[in-house]
Amino acid sequence: MKRNSIISIMLVLMLILAVGCTAEQAAPPEQESEQEQAELPEVPETPEVEEPIDEFNSQILFNGSSTLAPVIASISTNFIEGFVTWDKVDASFPEKNIAVYVSAGGSGQGVKSVIDKTSDFGMVARTVKDSEKEQLPELQEFLIGIDALTLGVNPNNPVLTVKDDLTKDEIVKIFSGEYKTWKDLDASLPDKEIIVVTRDIGGGAHEVFQSKIMGDVEVKADAIQAPSMGALVTKIIENEYAIGYASFGLVNQNLGKVATLKVDGIEATKENIIEGSYIIQRPLLAIINGELTEPQQAFIDYVMSEEGMKVVEEMGFVPAK
Repeated sequence: MKRNSIISIMLVLMLILAVGCTAEQAAPPEQESEQEQAELPEVPETPEVEEPIDEFNSQILFNGSSTLAPVIASISTNFIEGFVTWDKVDASFPEKNIAVYVSAGGSGQGVKSVIDKTSDFGMVARTVKDSEKEQLPELQEFLIGIDALTLGVNPNNPVLTVKDDLTKDEIVKIFSGEYKTWKDLDASLPDKEIIVVTRDIGGGAHEVFQSKIMGDVEVKADAIQAPSMGALVTKIIENEYAIGYASFGLVNQNLGKVATLKVDGIEATKENIIEGSYIIQRPLLAIINGELTEPQQAFIDYVMSEEGMKVVEEMGFVPAK
């Protein structure tokens, strides 16, 4: 019995030693694993890729002349409806929707918006002044059409029964206020106040009329100043005794509602405007400072195309080509 007990105790001790050895031998693999992880090469970080800058501007902004604004708006409508996206204009352009924005505020504002870089193109219904050109070192002008300022009156104005023509001197006396009633112009006319309607001083028409007709004489202070050429024509239509310098194009758009008088015997006709015998005329310009972008050039090309010039003529103006 004692011998068997000793053998059993020895077997238990051997098992304990065996388990201990196994545990000690199992430890090194954990250490090796840590070493292997430490020796693995570092994975380089993926560099940040900058998104490419899209330099194609699908929008074109026009600002300025209230006379030219409806023309550009009509042409741009045809352009957008015809092409919809820029890639249809030119296959090298991206598939972006065409957007042309037109706002009116007068020729002076049109020039200022280009100087201030708040619009791409300025619409100007007069020549650009030297003082403005100094602020536009890379000025480009695009002649879209020619307009004239006609002497417009209401068709019911009694003046039409005795006169179809005004001299330059008579026009100056009417607009300066020297002639206060229609009777002052002609004794046979009624003693009714002459209602003078002009564009506001920010409009190109004001400067053209002052230069071509008034010279150093100022228009009378109480003349009605219309905020747009359309508003000026409306005032003439609404008032039997009104007179104003109405755009040739807008008169053609309101035939029968506005009557015109000759100036020094010369009628405002397309032929007389082209040859220059009718003196109160002005250019219709789109101006920009600097080189045109590809989409801007594409649109201007369309404006100057047969389709664009057709719109200019349909709206009553003399097309540039």
